[in-house]
Amino acid sequence: MNTPLTRRSTLQAAGATVLAAGLSGMMATAARADESSGDTPQLVTYTVPSGAPVKTDSFSVKVRVPGGSWQTLGTYLATLNLVNTTTGSGQQQKASLAYFDFSGTVEVQVTYIKGGVRKVRVRPDSYGIKPEVLADTLQFTLDRPRNIVVQINDDIFDCLHLFARPLEQNVPDKDDPDVIYFGPGVHTTPDGTLTVPSDKTVYLHGGAVLKSRVIFKDVEKAKLLGRGVIYAAPGGGATVEGSKNITIGEVTMLNPNGYAVTIGESEHVTIRGMGSFSSKGWGDGIDIFSSSHVTVDGVFMRNADDCIAIYTHRWDYYGDTSNIHVKNSTLWADVAHPINVGTHGNTDSPEVIENLTFENIDICDHREPQMGYQGCLALNPGDSNLIKNVKVDGMRVEDFRQGQLIHMRVMYNTKYNTSVGRGIQDVYIKDLSYTGPALSTCLLLGYDTDHGIDSVTFENLVLNGKVIADSMKKPGWYLTTDYIPMHINEHVTNLKFLTTAEAAAAASAS
Repeated sequence: MNTPLTRRSTLQAAGATVLAAGLSGMMATAARADESSGDTPQLVTYTVPSGAPVKTDSFSVKVRVPGGSWQTLGTYLATLNLVNTTTGSGQQQKASLAYFDFSGTVEVQVTYIKGGVRKVRVRPDSYGIKPEVLADTLQFTLDRPRNIVVQINDDIFDCLHLFARPLEQNVPDKDDPDVIYFGPGVHTTPDGTLTVPSDKTVYLHGGAVLKSRVIFKDVEKAKLLGRGVIYAAPGGGATVEGSKNITIGEVTMLNPNGYAVTIGESEHVTIRGMGSFSSKGWGDGIDIFSSSHVTVDGVFMRNADDCIAIYTHRWDYYGDTSNIHVKNSTLWADVAHPINVGTHGNTDSPEVIENLTFENIDICDHREPQMGYQGCLALNPGDSNLIKNVKVDGMRVEDFRQGQLIHMRVMYNTKYNTSVGRGIQDVYIKDLSYTGPALSTCLLLGYDTDHGIDSVTFENLVLNGKVIADSMKKPGWYLTTDYIPMHINEHVTNLKFLTTAEAAAAASAS
């Protein structure tokens, strides 16, 4: 019979060492959600612990419930990446991050310490937040949780990332033997990793910083929860391997030395509300390999490589990938793709990537100078992968710096692949909009007759307010794709552009 681990023995087994802690690191200005009553506005803020990376020279941030006292937020340092296309080196950029929890309505006041505010933009643009600006201070109200970026004078790096999250529900008891609890302060483990057993919950208090990678390996029903930060973790923020029924909550992965989250050969994994920032090469956000039934909901990803990457085989991971749902999220790729699907697979035993849904997505930026790695939405099967049954339902793309809106290419990238991809089938893209300067040419390219792209439909594609449809008025010798612009080759079949009314009529007739 196995004796249940106590909190103390669990922490000892994990090798957790507290470097700085104490209840003084907590600034809770209101009760938790499970202690509150009625519709009274609630606000919870947290102190940045001593020893955590901070940035205090750009923004001062205050929040309050209407009529209440202003509470000053601490601001973390989030490093970002600007690639030098002459040398290839990454130039690290310094940005600010702050966060709090609330319910009801909250007022936010942001002061730009450097001064000289000429222009303010709160992103994503779809939120429609237009702050009041007085000199170098701006103020706005939030009536729901939002992950936003406050951008001053078009500076996309020295900006404020602000996570306004809902109040926590069902906060774990720190004395629960099934909880590995990290309170306010900076923590680490002797080897820089924390391996989580089945049925255990790792909880990071909002004033906690953990400098270790969290590993779920061959386990079930385990969780990583809380509002704290995983900072500069070796090998990445969290790894899920050979596991099922795993949950990662509203923690922030700050500058991990690797991917923010790696999921391999796992099933029924949920990532909800996580934030991620990276500045080093191959600094992907969430990478999914040979896994199924993965839900990514409400995340904010700003990465130095792909934000969301979906593959089959790579390294020691084998098998198909299916039923992946990414929704209600904001993606910002300082390098490479916001969404990339299909590059890695198994030439010797071909695999399938299928049943992918991308729903209610804001893409703030995409910057990729290399033509072979462009695309806000990139479907690029190689290694004999077949991609099929992909649905996009509501994707808003803002004025990205460099790249393509859509890139679908059955490829044989000899840097990574040992064979050409098998193809792309049945893609339905609904309510995709773009607002910004004229687009670079998008690409839809099959490889050959046997490795093509078949059955791609765009419903209500809107570019700078103009609906692109096959029925639009145009010269007879023009292609619909000329108005995007988009280049398609002879290995693309059954490509359609429909209005919403035409799609509804076709659905009712079928």
